[in-house]
Amino acid sequence: MEEHDFQTALADSWQIAPEILIPLFIIGFLYLKNTNSTTKQTVSFFTGLISIFAVVNSPIGARAMDYFSLHMIQHVTLMMITGPLLVLGTPRSFNPSNAIFRALTHPTLSWINYAILMIGVHLPGPHNFIMEHPWIHTYIEVPLYLVIPYFFYFNLLDCHLTNRRISPALSVISLFLMMVPETLTGFFIYVSHGSLYNDMYTLNDQRRGGSFMWAGAMIIDTVWMSFAVYHWIKSEERKSLEVDAEIAAERASKNG
Repeated sequence: MEEHDFQTALADSWQIAPEILIPLFIIGFLYLKNTNSTTKQTVSFFTGLISIFAVVNSPIGARAMDYFSLHMIQHVTLMMITGPLLVLGTPRSFNPSNAIFRALTHPTLSWINYAILMIGVHLPGPHNFIMEHPWIHTYIEVPLYLVIPYFFYFNLLDCHLTNRRISPALSVISLFLMMVPETLTGFFIYVSHGSLYNDMYTLNDQRRGGSFMWAGAMIIDTVWMSFAVYHWIKSEERKSLEVDAEIAAERASKNG
């Protein structure tokens, strides 16, 4: 019966959510009008926008307040897929120099903020409070799941290394370290023997949500870590070529 209700919820529920849909259209319009992005960047950026629509306006978003598993799918998507895609879609020319942006994208602060957000909203107290006040989920929680991951990944996935403030090696380490709180959060939710959220959800639904966080984080993080490792290797290759060119130039000047 529970599985049937879950499938019915996915099939029958859609929402407009203008508070999200309208900004998405505006952001997409401004992106096309005011940026000189490459085709890959444009595809990444709009795939990120589509992923927001997919978990906010779809049945996943419409019933995220009723099913913990759908709530978790929404969070995992926004934090671990949407954020990185928007970063990869950011043009090289975008490099704000104002103090607030630089502070929020500081490698250490952005890592801490990401971890606090991801763990904090799944603790029983904060989660129950949010569920009892749906406007917090709509106007605070979801926007935070868009903004904070962008700040976190901004230094880690810039494949051109133009806006990055840490080395490619540290980017890989940062992504690896973030996997620990992400997977442990899902693991502890999954292995819980009772309801963590005042019987707001069935135990099976709670465990399903924990498994999505636990397994989903491992799979998605592995993808982004592979991406970071690839560009780390490429950056080392470029350094090696630059060193070889300098050595060749020095030898040529001496022989000349």
